[in-house]
Amino acid sequence: MKKIVILSLVVLLLMGISFSAGSAQEFKPKTEYTMTLNVGNTMGWGMGAQKWCDLINERTGGKINVKPYWGSQLLAGKQMNWFQAVAEGSIDFAVESTINSSPVVKSHNLFSLPFFINTFENLDKIEYGETGKKLFAEMEKMQVKALAWGENGFRQLTNNIRPVRTPEDTKGLRLRVCPTPIYDDIFKQLGADPIHMNWADAVTGFQQGAVDGQENPYGILLPVKIWEYHKYVTNWNYLADPLLFVVNKRVWDSFPKDIQTIIKETAEEAGMWEKAFVRRGLDGDISINLLKDKFGETPDILDQIAYVKTMGMEVAKLTEAELNAFKEATKPVLDKWITEVGTDFVAAAKLDMAK
Repeated sequence: MKKIVILSLVVLLLMGISFSAGSAQEFKPKTEYTMTLNVGNTMGWGMGAQKWCDLINERTGGKINVKPYWGSQLLAGKQMNWFQAVAEGSIDFAVESTINSSPVVKSHNLFSLPFFINTFENLDKIEYGETGKKLFAEMEKMQVKALAWGENGFRQLTNNIRPVRTPEDTKGLRLRVCPTPIYDDIFKQLGADPIHMNWADAVTGFQQGAVDGQENPYGILLPVKIWEYHKYVTNWNYLADPLLFVVNKRVWDSFPKDIQTIIKETAEEAGMWEKAFVRRGLDGDISINLLKDKFGETPDILDQIAYVKTMGMEVAKLTEAELNAFKEATKPVLDKWITEVGTDFVAAAKLDMAK
Protein backbone atom coordinates (compact mmCIF):
# COMPACT_ATOMS: atom_id res chain seq x y z
CA MET A 1 0.00 0.00 0.00
CA LYS A 2 2.84 2.39 0.92
CA LYS A 3 4.47 1.72 -2.47
CA ILE A 4 1.26 2.69 -4.24
CA VAL A 5 1.00 5.97 -2.31
CA ILE A 6 4.64 6.83 -2.97
CA LEU A 7 4.30 6.01 -6.67
CA SER A 8 1.16 8.17 -6.86
CA LEU A 9 2.97 11.13 -5.31
CA VAL A 10 5.87 10.70 -7.71
CA VAL A 11 3.48 10.71 -10.67
CA LEU A 12 1.80 13.88 -9.40
CA LEU A 13 5.14 15.62 -8.92
CA LEU A 14 6.23 14.61 -12.44
CA MET A 15 3.00 16.12 -13.73
CA GLY A 16 3.90 19.41 -12.05
CA ILE A 17 1.29 19.12 -9.34
CA SER A 18 2.46 20.02 -5.85
CA PHE A 19 0.94 20.70 -2.46
CA SER A 20 1.70 23.63 -0.20
CA ALA A 21 0.46 25.29 2.96
CA GLY A 22 -0.94 28.03 0.73
CA SER A 23 -3.19 25.72 -1.29
CA ALA A 24 -6.88 26.59 -1.41
CA GLN A 25 -7.85 23.40 0.44
CA GLU A 26 -5.56 24.07 3.41
CA PHE A 27 -5.77 27.89 3.54
CA LYS A 28 -7.07 29.26 6.83
CA PRO A 29 -7.20 33.08 6.91
CA LYS A 30 -6.48 35.12 9.99
CA THR A 31 -9.49 36.62 11.72
CA GLU A 32 -8.10 40.07 10.94
CA TYR A 33 -5.33 41.40 8.72
CA THR A 34 -3.95 44.74 9.87
CA MET A 35 -3.41 47.75 7.60
CA THR A 36 -1.45 50.89 8.44
CA LEU A 37 -1.77 54.32 6.89
CA ASN A 38 -0.74 57.75 8.05
CA VAL A 39 -3.97 59.70 7.57
CA GLY A 40 -7.62 59.47 8.57
CA ASN A 41 -10.61 58.26 6.58
CA THR A 42 -11.77 61.74 5.51
CA MET A 43 -8.94 62.26 3.00
CA GLY A 44 -8.74 60.72 -0.45
CA TRP A 45 -5.80 58.61 0.70
CA GLY A 46 -7.81 57.15 3.59
CA MET A 47 -10.93 56.77 1.50
CA GLY A 48 -8.97 54.80 -1.10
CA ALA A 49 -7.59 52.50 1.61
CA GLN A 50 -11.08 51.90 3.02
CA LYS A 51 -12.37 51.15 -0.48
CA TRP A 52 -9.65 48.51 -0.92
CA CYS A 53 -10.55 46.86 2.41
CA ASP A 54 -14.24 46.86 1.53
CA LEU A 55 -13.67 45.40 -1.94
CA ILE A 56 -11.45 42.63 -0.57
CA ASN A 57 -14.06 41.66 2.01
CA GLU A 58 -16.89 41.79 -0.50
CA ARG A 59 -15.21 39.81 -3.27
CA THR A 60 -13.79 37.12 -1.00
CA GLY A 61 -17.23 36.58 0.51
CA GLY A 62 -16.03 37.86 3.88
CA LYS A 63 -13.14 35.40 4.02
CA ILE A 64 -10.46 38.12 4.11
CA ASN A 65 -11.00 40.92 6.63
CA VAL A 66 -8.47 43.77 6.38
CA LYS A 67 -8.83 46.46 9.04
CA PRO A 68 -7.28 49.91 8.52
CA TYR A 69 -5.63 51.60 11.49
CA TRP A 70 -5.65 55.35 10.92
CA GLY A 71 -3.02 57.91 11.80
CA SER A 72 -0.17 55.37 12.10
CA GLN A 73 -1.79 53.94 15.27
CA LEU A 74 0.05 50.65 14.89
CA LEU A 75 3.35 52.54 14.75
CA ALA A 76 2.66 54.81 17.75
CA GLY A 77 2.50 57.68 15.28
CA LYS A 78 5.94 56.96 13.79
CA GLN A 79 4.85 57.04 10.15
CA MET A 80 8.37 56.68 8.78
CA ASN A 81 8.56 53.11 10.15
CA TRP A 82 5.80 51.62 8.05
CA PHE A 83 8.01 49.86 5.51
CA GLN A 84 10.09 48.02 8.12
CA ALA A 85 6.92 46.97 9.99
CA VAL A 86 5.32 45.49 6.87
CA ALA A 87 8.59 43.88 5.75
CA GLU A 88 9.08 42.11 9.08
CA GLY A 89 5.42 41.07 9.23
CA SER A 90 4.26 42.91 12.34
CA ILE A 91 1.76 44.68 10.04
CA ASP A 92 0.09 42.85 7.14
CA PHE A 93 -1.08 45.56 4.70
CA ALA A 94 -0.38 49.23 4.07
CA VAL A 95 -1.50 52.10 1.88
CA GLU A 96 1.40 54.44 2.38
CA SER A 97 3.46 57.23 0.87
CA THR A 98 6.82 56.72 -0.81
CA ILE A 99 7.97 59.72 1.23
CA ASN A 100 7.53 57.73 4.43
CA SER A 101 9.48 54.76 3.06
CA SER A 102 12.25 56.78 1.41
CA PRO A 103 14.66 56.65 4.39
CA VAL A 104 14.74 52.85 4.04
CA VAL A 105 14.13 52.41 0.30
CA LYS A 106 16.41 55.06 -1.19
CA SER A 107 14.96 54.64 -4.69
CA HIS A 108 11.64 56.05 -3.42
CA ASN A 109 13.35 59.44 -3.24
CA LEU A 110 13.02 59.43 -7.04
CA PHE A 111 9.61 61.05 -6.65
CA SER A 112 11.08 63.77 -4.41
CA LEU A 113 13.76 64.91 -6.83
CA PRO A 114 13.00 68.64 -7.17
CA PHE A 115 11.20 69.69 -10.37
CA PHE A 116 12.08 66.36 -12.01
CA ILE A 117 8.62 64.89 -12.81
CA ASN A 118 6.23 67.89 -12.71
CA THR A 119 3.27 66.46 -14.68
CA PHE A 120 0.66 63.73 -14.19
CA GLU A 121 1.61 62.32 -17.59
CA ASN A 122 5.24 61.92 -16.56
CA LEU A 123 4.24 60.43 -13.21
CA ASP A 124 2.02 57.81 -14.86
CA LYS A 125 4.72 56.93 -17.38
CA ILE A 126 7.16 56.28 -14.53
CA GLU A 127 4.76 54.30 -12.33
CA TYR A 128 3.36 52.10 -15.11
CA GLY A 129 6.60 51.84 -17.08
CA GLU A 130 9.89 50.05 -16.55
CA THR A 131 10.71 52.25 -13.55
CA GLY A 132 7.60 51.12 -11.69
CA LYS A 133 8.46 47.48 -12.40
CA LYS A 134 11.97 48.02 -11.03
CA LEU A 135 10.62 49.69 -7.90
CA PHE A 136 8.10 46.89 -7.27
CA ALA A 137 10.77 44.22 -7.80
CA GLU A 138 13.11 45.94 -5.36
CA MET A 139 10.41 46.08 -2.69
CA GLU A 140 9.53 42.41 -3.18
CA LYS A 141 13.15 41.46 -2.48
CA MET A 142 12.73 43.36 0.78
CA GLN A 143 9.62 41.27 1.65
CA VAL A 144 7.02 43.90 0.71
CA LYS A 145 4.73 42.95 -2.18
CA ALA A 146 3.57 46.08 -4.02
CA LEU A 147 0.29 45.66 -5.91
CA ALA A 148 -0.86 49.07 -7.12
CA TRP A 149 -0.23 52.81 -7.13
CA GLY A 150 -2.31 55.46 -5.44
CA GLU A 151 -1.60 59.13 -4.99
CA ASN A 152 -1.43 61.87 -2.42
CA GLY A 153 -0.63 64.28 -5.26
CA PHE A 154 1.89 66.84 -6.41
CA ARG A 155 2.86 68.94 -3.42
CA GLN A 156 2.18 72.68 -3.55
CA LEU A 157 3.42 75.53 -1.35
CA THR A 158 1.17 77.66 0.87
CA ASN A 159 2.03 80.54 3.19
CA ASN A 160 0.56 83.62 4.82
CA ILE A 161 3.36 86.11 4.10
CA ARG A 162 3.53 86.73 0.34
CA PRO A 163 2.96 85.18 -3.09
CA VAL A 164 5.80 82.88 -4.16
CA ARG A 165 6.70 83.03 -7.85
CA THR A 166 10.50 83.14 -7.77
CA PRO A 167 13.28 81.52 -5.71
CA GLU A 168 13.85 84.92 -4.14
CA ASP A 169 10.31 84.82 -2.73
CA THR A 170 11.05 81.72 -0.65
CA LYS A 171 13.99 83.26 1.21
CA GLY A 172 13.45 83.62 4.93
CA LEU A 173 10.13 81.77 5.01
CA ARG A 174 9.72 79.37 7.94
CA LEU A 175 8.08 76.33 6.35
CA ARG A 176 6.77 73.12 7.87
CA VAL A 177 8.07 70.28 5.65
CA CYS A 178 8.18 66.47 5.58
CA PRO A 179 10.87 65.14 7.95
CA THR A 180 13.21 63.75 5.31
CA PRO A 181 16.68 64.96 4.32
CA ILE A 182 15.86 65.76 0.69
CA TYR A 183 13.11 68.19 1.78
CA ASP A 184 15.55 69.95 4.08
CA ASP A 185 18.08 70.20 1.24
CA ILE A 186 15.52 71.63 -1.20
CA PHE A 187 14.24 74.39 1.05
CA LYS A 188 17.61 75.30 2.48
CA GLN A 189 18.86 75.63 -1.09
CA LEU A 190 15.97 78.04 -1.72
CA GLY A 191 16.89 80.08 1.36
CA ALA A 192 13.89 79.01 3.44
CA ASP A 193 13.92 77.61 6.96
CA PRO A 194 12.51 74.03 6.91
CA ILE A 195 10.83 72.93 10.14
CA HIS A 196 9.75 69.44 11.22
CA MET A 197 6.59 69.22 13.32
CA ASN A 198 3.35 67.28 13.48
CA TRP A 199 0.24 68.88 12.02
CA ALA A 200 -1.29 69.92 15.35
CA ASP A 201 1.88 71.78 16.30
CA ALA A 202 2.10 73.28 12.81
CA VAL A 203 -1.44 74.67 13.10
CA THR A 204 -0.54 76.28 16.42
CA GLY A 205 2.56 77.70 14.75
CA PHE A 206 0.46 79.11 11.90
CA GLN A 207 -1.97 80.71 14.33
CA GLN A 208 0.79 82.27 16.42
CA GLY A 209 2.82 83.41 13.40
CA ALA A 210 5.82 81.26 14.38
CA VAL A 211 5.53 79.23 11.15
CA ASP A 212 4.86 80.96 7.83
CA GLY A 213 3.77 78.12 5.59
CA GLN A 214 3.88 74.48 4.54
CA GLU A 215 3.74 72.19 1.49
CA ASN A 216 1.11 69.55 0.73
CA PRO A 217 -1.04 68.30 -2.17
CA TYR A 218 -4.58 69.55 -2.79
CA GLY A 219 -5.80 66.21 -1.48
CA ILE A 220 -4.61 67.40 1.93
CA LEU A 221 -5.13 71.16 1.54
CA LEU A 222 -8.91 70.88 1.25
CA PRO A 223 -9.59 68.51 4.17
CA VAL A 224 -7.37 70.56 6.54
CA LYS A 225 -9.00 73.82 5.32
CA ILE A 226 -5.65 75.44 4.65
CA TRP A 227 -7.34 78.79 3.83
CA GLU A 228 -8.01 79.20 7.55
CA TYR A 229 -4.26 79.71 8.02
CA HIS A 230 -2.80 80.81 4.68
CA LYS A 231 -3.72 83.26 1.93
CA TYR A 232 -1.22 82.25 -0.78
CA VAL A 233 -0.76 78.99 -2.66
CA THR A 234 1.85 78.32 -5.33
CA ASN A 235 1.02 75.60 -7.87
CA TRP A 236 4.49 74.38 -8.81
CA ASN A 237 4.27 70.54 -8.77
CA TYR A 238 7.79 70.59 -7.38
CA LEU A 239 7.67 66.92 -6.43
CA ALA A 240 5.23 64.01 -6.41
CA ASP A 241 3.78 62.05 -3.50
CA PRO A 242 2.68 58.61 -4.73
CA LEU A 243 0.98 56.01 -2.56
CA LEU A 244 1.71 52.28 -2.53
CA PHE A 245 -0.87 49.54 -1.99
CA VAL A 246 1.19 46.75 -0.43
CA VAL A 247 1.10 43.53 1.59
CA ASN A 248 3.75 41.62 3.51
CA LYS A 249 5.37 39.10 1.13
CA ARG A 250 4.90 36.09 3.42
CA VAL A 251 1.25 36.98 3.94
CA TRP A 252 0.87 37.34 0.19
CA ASP A 253 2.45 33.93 -0.41
CA SER A 254 0.06 32.38 2.11
CA PHE A 255 -2.96 33.31 -0.02
CA PRO A 256 -4.28 30.88 -2.64
CA LYS A 257 -4.06 32.10 -6.23
CA ASP A 258 -7.73 33.05 -6.42
CA ILE A 259 -7.41 35.21 -3.30
CA GLN A 260 -4.21 36.78 -4.64
CA THR A 261 -6.03 37.69 -7.85
CA ILE A 262 -8.86 39.35 -5.93
CA ILE A 263 -6.49 41.30 -3.68
CA LYS A 264 -4.42 42.56 -6.61
CA GLU A 265 -7.41 43.47 -8.79
CA THR A 266 -9.13 45.31 -5.93
CA ALA A 267 -5.89 47.18 -5.13
CA GLU A 268 -5.72 48.36 -8.74
CA GLU A 269 -9.40 49.36 -8.71
CA ALA A 270 -9.14 51.22 -5.40
CA GLY A 271 -5.91 52.88 -6.55
CA MET A 272 -7.54 54.01 -9.81
CA TRP A 273 -10.49 55.50 -7.91
CA GLU A 274 -8.24 57.16 -5.32
CA LYS A 275 -6.01 58.72 -7.98
CA ALA A 276 -9.01 60.10 -9.86
CA PHE A 277 -10.50 61.49 -6.65
CA VAL A 278 -7.40 63.43 -5.60
CA ARG A 279 -6.67 64.58 -9.18
CA ARG A 280 -10.19 65.82 -9.94
CA GLY A 281 -10.08 69.23 -11.58
CA LEU A 282 -6.28 69.24 -11.58
CA ASP A 283 -5.96 67.33 -14.88
CA GLY A 284 -8.78 68.99 -16.77
CA ASP A 285 -11.83 66.74 -17.05
CA ILE A 286 -9.90 63.43 -17.23
CA SER A 287 -10.33 62.35 -13.61
CA ILE A 288 -13.77 63.92 -13.26
CA ASN A 289 -15.00 61.88 -16.23
CA LEU A 290 -13.35 58.72 -14.88
CA LEU A 291 -15.16 59.11 -11.57
CA LYS A 292 -18.46 59.69 -13.37
CA ASP A 293 -18.19 57.06 -16.12
CA LYS A 294 -16.40 54.19 -14.38
CA PHE A 295 -17.43 54.64 -10.76
CA GLY A 296 -20.73 56.48 -11.13
CA GLU A 297 -19.65 59.22 -8.73
CA THR A 298 -19.76 63.01 -8.85
CA PRO A 299 -17.93 64.57 -5.86
CA ASP A 300 -19.32 67.80 -4.42
CA ILE A 301 -16.10 69.69 -5.17
CA LEU A 302 -14.91 69.07 -8.73
CA ASP A 303 -12.47 71.96 -9.28
CA GLN A 304 -10.17 72.05 -6.26
CA ILE A 305 -8.22 75.11 -7.39
CA ALA A 306 -11.38 77.09 -8.04
CA TYR A 307 -12.66 76.04 -4.64
CA VAL A 308 -9.69 77.36 -2.65
CA LYS A 309 -10.07 80.62 -4.60
CA THR A 310 -13.67 80.90 -3.44
CA MET A 311 -12.34 80.48 0.09
CA GLY A 312 -10.17 83.56 -0.36
CA MET A 313 -6.84 82.10 -1.38
CA GLU A 314 -4.63 83.73 -4.00
CA VAL A 315 -3.34 81.06 -6.40
CA ALA A 316 -0.10 81.44 -8.35
CA LYS A 317 0.31 79.06 -11.30
CA LEU A 318 3.92 79.29 -12.38
CA THR A 319 4.87 79.86 -16.00
CA GLU A 320 7.45 77.67 -17.70
CA ALA A 321 10.07 80.40 -17.25
CA GLU A 322 9.26 80.69 -13.54
CA LEU A 323 9.46 76.91 -13.12
CA ASN A 324 12.81 76.86 -14.90
CA ALA A 325 14.13 79.40 -12.42
CA PHE A 326 13.26 77.03 -9.55
CA LYS A 327 14.78 74.10 -11.44
CA GLU A 328 18.02 75.98 -11.86
CA ALA A 329 18.03 77.12 -8.24
CA THR A 330 17.59 73.55 -6.93
CA LYS A 331 19.87 71.79 -9.44
CA PRO A 332 22.62 71.19 -6.81
CA VAL A 333 20.07 69.23 -4.76
CA LEU A 334 18.96 67.25 -7.80
CA ASP A 335 22.55 66.36 -8.69
CA LYS A 336 23.33 65.28 -5.11
CA TRP A 337 20.25 63.09 -4.77
CA ILE A 338 20.53 61.33 -8.11
CA THR A 339 23.33 59.32 -6.55
CA GLU A 340 21.27 58.65 -3.42
CA VAL A 341 18.30 57.45 -5.48
CA GLY A 342 20.45 55.36 -7.82
CA THR A 343 21.52 56.39 -11.29
CA ASP A 344 19.84 53.29 -12.76
CA PHE A 345 16.42 54.33 -11.40
CA VAL A 346 16.85 57.92 -12.58
CA ALA A 347 17.94 56.73 -16.04
CA ALA A 348 14.91 54.41 -16.24
CA ALA A 349 12.61 57.28 -15.24
CA LYS A 350 14.06 59.54 -17.92
CA LEU A 351 13.54 56.83 -20.54
CA ASP A 352 9.94 56.28 -19.39
CA MET A 353 9.14 59.99 -19.48
CA ALA A 354 10.58 60.29 -22.98
CA LYS A 355 8.18 57.66 -24.37
